[in-house]
Amino acid sequence: MPEVTKEPGPTVVLGERELAIGFRLIGLKDVIEVTEENAVAEFQRVMTEGRYSLVIASQSIRAHLSDAQRTSADSSLQPLTVFVPTPTGEFEVESINALAKRVLGVTLAVST
Repeated sequence: MPEVTKEPGPTVVLGERELAIGFRLIGLKDVIEVTEENAVAEFQRVMTEGRYSLVIASQSIRAHLSDAQRTSADSSLQPLTVFVPTPTGEFEVESINALAKRVLGVTLAVST
């Protein structure tokens, strides 16, 4: 019996106005502008809704998540969650090695 594959869902972006505008300009339709007050609630809603395959969220949202929410987002493959730097302010960049390990389950070897 052939394996049934699910069609990928849409991508959603959650972020500050500046981030949202940038993603709208490149053609994404599911873009949610968040404020500091509603960011965590919107992020949680999107993660549990089950509609999206890819969640692109502002790094500032990650800083407000609980440890359990951060762990869940970091290990989630459905939807895959990627945090992007905010247009202004501090940010944490995930290395390519860490991203490959999280998404693909492989460690990239450094060739010398």
